[in-house]
Amino acid sequence: MKVALASDHGGINIRKEIANLLEELNIEYVDFGCDCNTSVDYPDYALPVAEKVASGEFDRGILICGTGIGMSIAANKVKGIRCALVHDTFSAKATRAHNDTNILAMGERVIGPGLAREIAQVWLTGEFEGGRHVARIDKIKAIENKYL
Repeated sequence: MKVALASDHGGINIRKEIANLLEELNIEYVDFGCDCNTSVDYPDYALPVAEKVASGEFDRGILICGTGIGMSIAANKVKGIRCALVHDTFSAKATRAHNDTNILAMGERVIGPGLAREIAQVWLTGEFEGGRHVARIDKIKAIENKYL
């Protein structure tokens, strides 16, 4: 698995924790930044990650900002992306199993580093169940094809 990782200024600390987790799990990743304490625009970091995942260059992506909301909205504008904003392990498991998400968004101002690591690990190791969920994913793709 290859993971694209990024944050804006509001998610730097958790992004570093997730980078450590990826190293511990021996998961290849590329960190797309940011490395500043001044305010930056989250779409500038969400877009490259979403494009890399959508193109197949990366298998999955993880995005962190203050709340995770802006990152998830921006990433979901890219065709082929199913980004879920997650702040608990149950949702992390469900979004992989039922929604086959390819990007995880989290908010550093919402959760702490320990929970962020747990969520990321559950999400990274989760598998898509397929079955009845395939038709639902196909309907999402049809919506996407209609509007994007």
